[in-house]
Amino acid sequence: MAHDLNALTPEYLAFWDEYLMPTLTTLRTNGTPHVVPVGVTYDAGQRIARIITRKDSTKVKNILAAGPDGATVAVCQVDRGRWATLEGIARVRTDAESVADAVSRYAERYRRTPEPNPDRVMIEITVTRAMGRA
Repeated sequence: MAHDLNALTPEYLAFWDEYLMPTLTTLRTNGTPHVVPVGVTYDAGQRIARIITRKDSTKVKNILAAGPDGATVAVCQVDRGRWATLEGIARVRTDAESVADAVSRYAERYRRTPEPNPDRVMIEITVTRAMGRA
């Protein structure tokens, strides 16, 4: 079920604040999907999902391989009969301010602050579609 990004329900948004382990799907250069668990935060006002990770991770390599316009990705979470998927264009952000903001958002959602990591980057997904039954 598709949702209007301008009118996401409070229940749908609250689902993205719960302590759940979503998955991120990127595409390898051969077109096959790479699906991995991630911590993600969603800012509906900005229509941006954020993921913190290492700069040498496969998901980062897949996104960078797509070129400067970014990569089409999906992030999904499931809890029994409830589910939600955000699709959009992912880009890798390396600037300290963007990474620190993503770490702060992660700490709020997951109630723990990750250890400092000089290799940390942020995957920023500009959300273009929301689906689910949350």
